[in-house]
Amino acid sequence: MHKTIGILAHVDAGKTTFSEQLLYHTHTIRQRGRVDHQDSFLDSHTIEKNRGITIFADQGIFSYNNSTYYIIDTPGHVDFSPEMERAIQVMDYAIIIISAVDGVEGHTETVWQLLRKHQVPTFFFINKTDYEDTDAASVLSEIRATLSEDICDITNTFDEELIEFIAERDESLLETYMDNGFDQDLWTQALRCMVKENKIFACASGSALKDVGIVEFLDKLDLLTTTSYKADDVFAAQVYKIRHDESGNRVTFLKIVRGTLKVRNNVTYNDQTEKITQIRLYSGNKFKTADQALAGELVAVTGLTSASIGDGIGAISQKTAFEMIPTLKSKVLFEASIHVKEVLRCFKLLDAEDPSLRVFWDEYFQEIHVHVMGVIQLEVLEQIVLERFGFHVTFGEPKILYKETIDNSVRGYGHFEPLRHYAEVHLLIEPTARNSGITFANTCHANDLSIGNQNLVRHHLFERDHHGLLTGSALTDVKITLLTGRGHNEHTHGGDFREATYRALRQGLEKAENILLEPFYDFSIKVHMDLIGRVLSDIQQAAGTFDPPESIGDKVLVKGRVPVATFMNYSTAFASFTHGKGSLSLVFSGYHRCHNTEEIIETLGYNKEADPEYTSTSIFCAKGKGYPVYWDEAEAAMHCL
Repeated sequence: MHKTIGILAHVDAGKTTFSEQLLYHTHTIRQRGRVDHQDSFLDSHTIEKNRGITIFADQGIFSYNNSTYYIIDTPGHVDFSPEMERAIQVMDYAIIIISAVDGVEGHTETVWQLLRKHQVPTFFFINKTDYEDTDAASVLSEIRATLSEDICDITNTFDEELIEFIAERDESLLETYMDNGFDQDLWTQALRCMVKENKIFACASGSALKDVGIVEFLDKLDLLTTTSYKADDVFAAQVYKIRHDESGNRVTFLKIVRGTLKVRNNVTYNDQTEKITQIRLYSGNKFKTADQALAGELVAVTGLTSASIGDGIGAISQKTAFEMIPTLKSKVLFEASIHVKEVLRCFKLLDAEDPSLRVFWDEYFQEIHVHVMGVIQLEVLEQIVLERFGFHVTFGEPKILYKETIDNSVRGYGHFEPLRHYAEVHLLIEPTARNSGITFANTCHANDLSIGNQNLVRHHLFERDHHGLLTGSALTDVKITLLTGRGHNEHTHGGDFREATYRALRQGLEKAENILLEPFYDFSIKVHMDLIGRVLSDIQQAAGTFDPPESIGDKVLVKGRVPVATFMNYSTAFASFTHGKGSLSLVFSGYHRCHNTEEIIETLGYNKEADPEYTSTSIFCAKGKGYPVYWDEAEAAMHCL
């Protein structure tokens, strides 16, 4: 039986030390490494050793009883949470490590929400119980109050408290218990099913550093987890990681969901077929080759030249969407002696490994930009570029990533007809729910525009982020419907429908009520009663909103929403005035109306008339010569009725 187990936590909760113990007790490693000693098995990268934090989601393999386990040690720092989320998609089960010293922390809640989104059955391990003044029972109460009431203590399997906990959630089991008494096999099976169905979340405690409670937890993990992958089914897999090895080979990491994969098999993804040239089984930074791999296994393959993270392979066609989206962007700075194409080539490799970077080449300004979660990520990127590519880069000050949308429905018209070219596109652009992105619909008849050209219009709408009119920021939260269009058998050439589509989109935005959006946090703050006045004042000054505060003992809990721009550096001030005793959780909650639109428009200074990539002006042809028709007159000049 193959089981993929993810280890997740807030930074410094002891996640990597816990993973080392599992590997040691299953005889995978001979010596237990420590993060502070820079010798842990899974934090094998130089940068991880130097910083003492997990940056890359690396895996280890061990066997226990009759199962093969793939454990993924994920980053705990918020700046690397996209790496953590990408690993979540292939987990069968997850273990959240919570420090008994610090309790539920900000990133713990982020992790929990992502696991719930992906419906990953979850265990908890309360770590560091060897520290003075720690109380596992009070931490368990906090977990139940903060995350879920459906968390049970499995330290003493099937004691009276656990039996009662399960019985409350399964009436038929309770009736069997009342009639026939306790049957351990039956209750174990019931608990195993409830865990798998996300009805119950099991929790234990101990100390990873002192090796207390680890083996006992492993026994219960093995007892309460099960998978049922089918190796005789049609092959299907999901890409969850891309790396490049020391020889420069592109290595694609897969979770085989069903079927069997063999070396030299041809596999299909994104409408292309390629041959698998090698199958690797990685444990830490070392691998063994294999001739085949079965459903349930985590493997790495070579031979796939352009598969990207989230892609389905074989019988899976849908691509996984991710929630952890960077809200900052930064310009890459480098010495003039390094050719810009070489820098861009290196960053494109990094972009394949971390698609949240969204590496972007600004042709007009001749600049490279990246999207990031925070300044720690930028520092790590500098080290990665130096270590892997041998040159120095720095980064400009991170800036907020704004977006734009519209508040009313409009029709957009675009016509592109310089001499010997022809394309016309009519679009309906409608506002949609916040954070829904761009969606597409098509009501165009094939008699008006060929299916091939209709597909071109759709392709051009999704091939890049389109600039809004207010700040040039990416357009989002709209439904774009292709109403009709026209091509020409002789004069329509490649690129004509791109020009017409962009002009139609732009012409529609000219008529719309445009809205600037900015990223927001959902926050949860817990402080002593004496400090709540200061906190509420800070929230209001940051243009945030909050729900009525809730008293919990001598502390107060307040939740609400606040712009990232005004709160991204608040944690430093918060730690200072609470003397490290308060709790601050910031979770990205999407994009909402900007709190200071006019100020941002003025600061960014975008001139819609000077955008080199967009125009709302259509081009028509008369007497063998093209001429412009401006956006406010374009509709009347269109050829389609």
